[in-house]
Amino acid sequence: MASTADFKNGMCIHFKTGLYTIVQFQHVKPGKGPAFVRTKLRNVKTGKIIDNTFTAGLKIDVARIERRPYQFLYKDDMGYNLMHTETYEQIALEEELFNAPDLLKEGDHVEAVIHADTETPLYVELPAHVVMEVTYTEPGLRGDTSSTNSLKAATIETGATIMVPLFINTGDIIKVDTRNKEYVERVKQ
Repeated sequence: MASTADFKNGMCIHFKTGLYTIVQFQHVKPGKGPAFVRTKLRNVKTGKIIDNTFTAGLKIDVARIERRPYQFLYKDDMGYNLMHTETYEQIALEEELFNAPDLLKEGDHVEAVIHADTETPLYVELPAHVVMEVTYTEPGLRGDTSSTNSLKAATIETGATIMVPLFINTGDIIKVDTRNKEYVERVKQ
């Protein structure tokens, strides 16, 4: 058990009927009345953010979560098969636990967030950026430069389609942000 004085961003707590991580918090001591803590909480399962106010000093139940390194091996009818990079233990997880499963290719390293008390996987995070090859895009036209803000669709090696600038061609290597599936930059070879 902990109290509201122990709040930190990223802390995972048992709240109402599920697990929530603290996105933001603020201790408030008004001139009149008791102190309180205003928070924004993210539901671990759904990702929905809620606002909640706790009275100062309230006891809360902290959830023990662990971040474990895994390597993606392959996908089959059981789900996404991962191998722990230290113990070589293999697990199969369903697609709903991944933040961007269409940007995952064999051999990529990911982090699984596990509820330590029940050994239940909560979600899997890909690295912030991945490097991919463009397998198909319409050819750029003469005069298309990096100064234009126009975008076109491009298919990358995992089969996902993202929007890229007009100067990107088939065979280019690009960096993609896994959090919002957006083009970041062209990678020099």
